Amino acid sequence: MLKKYTFHVNGMHCNSCVILTESELKEVSGVSYVKASLKNLSVEVAGDFNDKEPGNVAQELSEVLKPHGYTLSLEKQNHSAGWSDFRIAIPIALAFIAFFIILQKLGIVNLINASKVSYGTAFIIGLIASVSTCMAIVGGLVLSMSANFAKEDDKIRPQVLFHVGRLASFFILGGAIGVLGSAFQLGATGTFVLSLIVAIVLLILGINLLDIFPWIKKLQPTIPNFIGKHAHSLKNINHTLTPLLVGVATFFLPCGFTQSMQIYTLSTGNFITGALIMFTFALGTLPVLLLLSFSSLSIHKKTQSEIFFKTAGLVIIFFGIFNLINALVGAGVIPPIFNF
Repeated sequence: MLKKYTFHVNGMHCNSCVILTESELKEVSGVSYVKASLKNLSVEVAGDFNDKEPGNVAQELSEVLKPHGYTLSLEKQNHSAGWSDFRIAIPIALAFIAFFIILQKLGIVNLINASKVSYGTAFIIGLIASVSTCMAIVGGLVLSMSANFAKEDDKIRPQVLFHVGRLASFFILGGAIGVLGSAFQLGATGTFVLSLIVAIVLLILGINLLDIFPWIKKLQPTIPNFIGKHAHSLKNINHTLTPLLVGVATFFLPCGFTQSMQIYTLSTGNFITGALIMFTFALGTLPVLLLLSFSSLSIHKKTQSEIFFKTAGLVIIFFGIFNLINALVGAGVIPPIFNF
């Protein structure tokens, strides 16, 4: 008998979580309909559950989602800001920021540039994105694809094709976005507006990682969900070139970090600069994705510490504030504030 339930989803942070939740639950035997909502942090599920109690259904479906860091419950759980975590997160974040500023002042890395997002910034944002919940969907793709091909005793080739496809697509499509920006002939005003958008997006992402204002999740920009859903569904196609296509498709997944870099790339108006920005960002995500590819570790088993997410959020907010200040300085709105 077909029944419909609405469960609260614990652990949902962004539209990537929505897509991943829906995709995983749709593959459960007996489930005929799934619709997740980031706004309400809930999921509607319909199907034949053999007259099981709602609590039992929630528990069984939670087992499917647990590897990705989500659980279902009948009642909405009270949100805990975890203010005590900041006692550790703030010193770590300050040390991280100070370390890279010192490297920049020594000329070892060009992390901060007065007029643009540097390759160092893109790489660091990529590192943080790779271990944030916004990259959960990419980690889920990697793990699911690995499992599918492992059944055929084909473990190495699919992983190599996936990462080659991912890096190549970020380079080529990043360059294409740069060229698109030049076609619009962005002037000083257009560049300022896009830089401002990047700064705001980074601030929203950073505040979201702090997990102290639940409503901020609703403000995260994203591409249409149907694009992300189609990209995610590619993992179920068992073909020789599927890993390559899945790697290419990750460029279009609804990750706020990726989109902030894509927005900035549009302002470069140059193929090479745009390609290198996106390629460097993808390189930043590579270490963690490689770890996922060639091990049985779950991304959430390594990143569930609230202290870590708050530290990452503070670092992202730092980059957001700097980009905001740089945009205002570049537009002549305010004088230079920092001498590095």
